[in-house]
Amino acid sequence: MASKAKTDVKVQVLKGQDAENKVLDYIKRINRPYGAVDISANLKGAVPKTAAQKILLALAEKGEVTQKTYGKATFFVANQNSVDALPEHKVKALAEETEALTESNKALTAEVKAASAELVRIRSVPTDTELASQIDEAESKVAKLRAHLEPLRAGTPLVSPAELDALDAEWTMWRTEWIRRKKVFYDFWALVSDPLSPFDAIELAEDLGIEYDTPEHLELERGPLCTPAHASKRR
Repeated sequence: MASKAKTDVKVQVLKGQDAENKVLDYIKRINRPYGAVDISANLKGAVPKTAAQKILLALAEKGEVTQKTYGKATFFVANQNSVDALPEHKVKALAEETEALTESNKALTAEVKAASAELVRIRSVPTDTELASQIDEAESKVAKLRAHLEPLRAGTPLVSPAELDALDAEWTMWRTEWIRRKKVFYDFWALVSDPLSPFDAIELAEDLGIEYDTPEHLELERGPLCTPAHASKRR
């Protein structure tokens, strides 16, 4: 297979008036600030950097371009008085075109927004595969729940009498321990708080982070779960 020969296109280097005309024409046509290095690069080396700098300085002396220095960088821009102004009808046409493009851009923005919202909605909807997986999972959960309900429907006790007795014994043990510790606390707290005023006692309890029984706790203590009759009935 024959290889294609690469041909390098050489740019003709301009000199003298041709180089000056090229630089001036470019800077007027673009009509924006440029340095000598940028202009030489944009002209593909047709005017070398050193020559472009000299030409720009000469054009600045002639008033063809305006020279601005920012720190160590120097920029040149076409003298706006020498730049051809657009006729009024072209300016009007450009204004109308700009307005039309602005309205078109608004419409396109609204379409993009609506399409994005629709995409979000579509992505939030499960796929057929995901739906099938979710249905299988739901059916599996339903089957497990139904299997769990079968003993209840058949009247089979879920907890044996021995297990109930063990639970009652453990409940009685820990409640007795709680009552004992509660009595120890109140005895000790009476010794500490008796010399204090009610306000100081309350303040000390808050500083120590002491929490008393809530109304729910008191209600539970008065309920059937904690009465001696309940315990004897369970036995």
